Amino acid sequence: MVKRLSRDLFENILANTPLISIDLILENSDGKFLLGYRNNKPAQHHWFVPGGRIFKSESIADAFKRIVSDELNLHLEIECASFKSVYEHFYNDSYVSDSVSTHYIVLAYNISYRSDLESFPVNQHSKFKWFSKEEILASDSVHFYTKNYFQ
Repeated sequence: MVKRLSRDLFENILANTPLISIDLILENSDGKFLLGYRNNKPAQHHWFVPGGRIFKSESIADAFKRIVSDELNLHLEIECASFKSVYEHFYNDSYVSDSVSTHYIVLAYNISYRSDLESFPVNQHSKFKWFSKEEILASDSVHFYTKNYFQ
């Protein structure tokens, strides 16, 4: 069974270990990519691809389904995506504290989604927007870890 950690335990884990996460590189039929404007640290106040961490005892496939549902209100299996690569993200702050850094090992997946998406959850992102690759690379408000997916 997968359970969420207490804030204190999560802070202790952040201070001592990397997190494993999944990032979703969602491309629409116009060749644009979905980014969300982050509400929370790390990467707060930047455009970033949707994603989330994998929980203890959660398979990668189950985490993918949960993250796609939580972040995008979609129901997709991991087989609908293509694995891009493994990345590392290092932040000086974290969701729980400015003084605790965050280290992510990121499994990035490409998803081609040809239907229209109109509503998204706003607990992690205040708004969503479709960007061209050129807009992503040119924008100062797109986080450089997101830009790395397109270089």
